[in-house]
Amino acid sequence: MSTTISGPNTGTEAGSGTAPRLRRAVITGIGVVAPNGFDTDEYWDAVLQGRNGIDRVTRFDPAQYPTQLAGEVADYEVRKYIPGRLVPQTDQSTRLSLIAMDAAIGDSRLDLATVPEDQVGVATGISVGGLEYSQRELEKLWSLGSGHVSAYLSFSWFYAVNTGQISIRHGLHGPGAVLTGHTSGLEAIAQARRYVADGLPVAMCGAAESGMCPLGWAIELTTGRMSTVADRTRAYLPFDTAASGYLLGEGGAMLVVEEAGHARDRGARLYGEVAGHATTFDPRPGSGREPGLRRAIEFALADAGVTPADVDVVFADAAGVTELDRAEAAAITGVFGPRAVPVTAPKTMTGRLYAGSPAIDVATALLSLRHGIIPPMINVTDPVPSDQLDLVLGRPREVPVSTALVLARGEGLNSAMVLTAP
Repeated sequence: MSTTISGPNTGTEAGSGTAPRLRRAVITGIGVVAPNGFDTDEYWDAVLQGRNGIDRVTRFDPAQYPTQLAGEVADYEVRKYIPGRLVPQTDQSTRLSLIAMDAAIGDSRLDLATVPEDQVGVATGISVGGLEYSQRELEKLWSLGSGHVSAYLSFSWFYAVNTGQISIRHGLHGPGAVLTGHTSGLEAIAQARRYVADGLPVAMCGAAESGMCPLGWAIELTTGRMSTVADRTRAYLPFDTAASGYLLGEGGAMLVVEEAGHARDRGARLYGEVAGHATTFDPRPGSGREPGLRRAIEFALADAGVTPADVDVVFADAAGVTELDRAEAAAITGVFGPRAVPVTAPKTMTGRLYAGSPAIDVATALLSLRHGIIPPMINVTDPVPSDQLDLVLGRPREVPVSTALVLARGEGLNSAMVLTAP
């Protein structure tokens, strides 16, 4: 099977049709922690102002590495947000996840005490896991003279601490999920939508990650796709003729998703609806077949019951890598036509946040729906003409926004999500 779609009520394969959706998933709370904003309001102001959160790495000395720039979350008082007993058991990924989830619950004004503890789902995305924690543990083992370490440590730790701590912190016993890969921030939100379709009134979801440690840096450098440009305004330039690769960042977003009737009954404020989603796999390398991103877009639109003409903005994956940017541009223009829809990538201000990137793109898209403003991408000055994209560059674009498409890609995996205004 080469292609799947994640319609929540049917579980059917793409193209086979979907039954009418009876239980709609709406977003009632957003929590953001990003390199250019420690909360949702600060982040939204930053992206509208084009404020760059990328600078030279400070978490460790990057002098020995070819890439020395990243988007780091500003220093914060850890114990203000994380119980003291948990601090030695957590690293930046889990701390950012807990902070963002607390903010999302507060923003939703949802009293979890009113919801049975087994009626709240939890789905968090994972890409790099707890690399910082793992490095710390590996250093301990090394100092003890152990010559054997396990790469599994990172993911087993992240599963137990990240998702588990969110559930424990809020007294939940509903289903939980950890999804792997760079698309998993989007997949986690899609999983929350499935929870709602399957009968849960509430699901908490999203992703916030960090790989700001020498171990994470060394692993990422093996891709050969990180930019080595020293100028922070010229290093990460997706869809630009000077594109030289991507930069990393840390952070992400958490969301509170509710069944529409549950949200309505308690008078909740709605940001939007998760109207459609699809995931596809790329064909085998060398097969000569088209990458799977275009199919993901088409299936997500079909799942949402909207046409390309209905979409007001596309939040691009924006790899900043020549061949990946050309493939994404071809997918977008193949569905929408040349310069037919505004395309943006606010991640040019933060770097790519691992699994947190698509989650924060969803949060940004929801804020665009609410405010009728498309935030820009920054630093891109010479778009590749053959891409034929209507890029939102330099300054926000004030237009009515009722439908947004968010794209994410990983190794051989493509994910697309349609969000609609309430």
